[in-house]
Amino acid sequence: MAHHKQARSGTIRDTSIGYEMNFGLRVFFPALLTVLACTASAAQAQTRVGEAVVIQNEVVRVAATTTQINVGDGMLRDETVRTGAAGAARFVMADSTNLSLGPSATLKLDRTVFNDEHSYRDVAISMTTGAFRFVTGHSEKAAYKITTPLATIGVRGTTLDILSQRGRSVVVLQDGAANVCTLSFQCVQLTQPGDTAIITSTGGRTTITKTGTPPWTFAATCTAAAGLCSVNQYADASPTITPAVHDDGMLCGR
Repeated sequence: MAHHKQARSGTIRDTSIGYEMNFGLRVFFPALLTVLACTASAAQAQTRVGEAVVIQNEVVRVAATTTQINVGDGMLRDETVRTGAAGAARFVMADSTNLSLGPSATLKLDRTVFNDEHSYRDVAISMTTGAFRFVTGHSEKAAYKITTPLATIGVRGTTLDILSQRGRSVVVLQDGAANVCTLSFQCVQLTQPGDTAIITSTGGRTTITKTGTPPWTFAATCTAAAGLCSVNQYADASPTITPAVHDDGMLCGR
C-alpha cells in the first residue's frame, strides 16, 4: 500500500516505509519485553534450589558483598553460605534434602543439576569449615556428592554429621550408609549407626581411620536454635510456586 503526502515545499514524500516501520515497532517491542520478562522469571526460578527454614543470628550469603539471610529466603545455585560465631541455620532443598549448619560454618553449593522440579540428577556440596548435619531427600542417592577439604563422601539414604576443621574431618553415620574417601582414594565404608570416619592431615600425609565410637556428633549443636535438627519436606517449607503472570495478561510458559 502506498501513502503519499504533499509536502509544503511542493515535493512528494513517500510515508509508507515509515508507517510500516512504526507499525512493526509497536508490535515488536511489547513482544520483546514479554519474552525478556519471562526469561528473567525463568532464570530466577531456576536458580532457587532451596529455602531457609531456621536462621539464628548471623547467617549470610557471601558474594561481592555479604547479605543477611532470613527465614523464607531462597537458597541459590552456586552460592556460599556462612554462619557467624553465634549463628546457625537449616535449609531445605527442592528435593527435601535438609542441611543444618552450626556456628562458624561455611558451605558452598558447587553444583545443582535438576532431574525434575523436585529431584536432582547431580548435586555437589562443599562443607569447607564447621559442623553440619545432612539428611538426604528424594533424589537418587548417587546424585549427591559431599566434600570437605580432606574427604569426599558418597551417600546412600543417609543422615550424616560432618565436622570440617583445619587438618581434620569427622564423618559420623546416623542412619543409612556412606562411603568416605580421602583425596588419594583411601576409603572406608560406614554401614552402622555410630560408624565414624576420621580423616587427618599432618605434614603433608593424610590418613583415614574408622571407629564405632564417634568423638563428636552434631547433636551437641542442635540446641543452638529451635528446629535446627528437625526435618522438613520442601513442600512444607516452601510457599506455593505459581507461574508468573504479567500486567499484560500474558502467561509465561514453562
